[in-house]
Amino acid sequence: MKKFNVGVVGYGWVAGAHIDSINATGQGQVTAVCSSRKLDPEELSARHGGEIRCHTGLKKMLADPSIDVISVCSYPYQHARQVIAAAEAGKHLIIEKPLALNLKDLRAMQKAVAKAGVKTCVCFECRYSSQFLATKAVIDRGLLGEIHYGEVDYYHGIGPWYGQFRWNTKRNAGGSSLLSAGCHALDALLLCMGDAVESVSSYSTGSANRDFKKYEYDSSSVTILRFKDGRVGKTASVIDCIQPYYFHTHLVGSEGSLLDNKFHSNKLGGPSGLDKNKWSELSMKLVDSGDVSDHPFQTLFEAFFAALAKGREMPLTDLSTAARTHEIIFAADLSAKKNRPVKLSELRA
Repeated sequence: MKKFNVGVVGYGWVAGAHIDSINATGQGQVTAVCSSRKLDPEELSARHGGEIRCHTGLKKMLADPSIDVISVCSYPYQHARQVIAAAEAGKHLIIEKPLALNLKDLRAMQKAVAKAGVKTCVCFECRYSSQFLATKAVIDRGLLGEIHYGEVDYYHGIGPWYGQFRWNTKRNAGGSSLLSAGCHALDALLLCMGDAVESVSSYSTGSANRDFKKYEYDSSSVTILRFKDGRVGKTASVIDCIQPYYFHTHLVGSEGSLLDNKFHSNKLGGPSGLDKNKWSELSMKLVDSGDVSDHPFQTLFEAFFAALAKGREMPLTDLSTAARTHEIIFAADLSAKKNRPVKLSELRA
């Protein structure tokens, strides 16, 4: 199998996790890094393995014909320009979330990628986590029946003690609670229930704790999704909580329910054979940390490189799928701003 050469844009916290995970796949190798900071190529190569060239300008890195893939790990407000430039240079793309901070930039990215015909991988890596691979297997095997209600919630206090806080507090950098972090939870809900969302109603607020006062936007939100077939879902995004990280998952179906790593199903022996007071437990590693070193990037990138080698779109987290998640987020943020329900059909860009 061909090994793909990868250039990384940005060299912050998440970029380090990308580099190590890409190299660990055996299918890709990071050979270049572009950063506004002047980096030492020898030090970088020793730290991550392999020979890494360092650039301070994206244009020069994109001109390198040996680079097959660009991994965009920069600030969200830089993504659109960099993704468009990489697509126009014929490079395949790995893109950190959020894709963009507004619908106009998202559409420009989609247009450039479609025109160039390059393949994409968006870092909604929770879809490739042990927890959601197992959860989706339970759903696909019909153990829950038809899910009519689901909630996936994100609780993670992103305060001064957390690396992302430095820039995440700015509206023009973090965007919103959902965009900056809770997007993982909403995306996981769509994985479980589909993305045929008709309308959303969202409300937001913020903490009185002084550690979170630097946020220029409401740091907690709750969003109710109404699907086109009448089903209902909910995502809370709470980045101002004082508690351990928690990725709450509760799915309710016609034949059973799933709660985090537990489930209960009529399909296992029928109602008469069940103890209604007990859950069955699934063997899985829960999504239980906001640390990027704990995220399943390697599994995500292995799937991307395998699809790329076959000239196919990557399953589950390609640009088209991730764009739908962002459309719903943009509608939710508009709902919170306007204090009214927003139909997805209202979005224009």
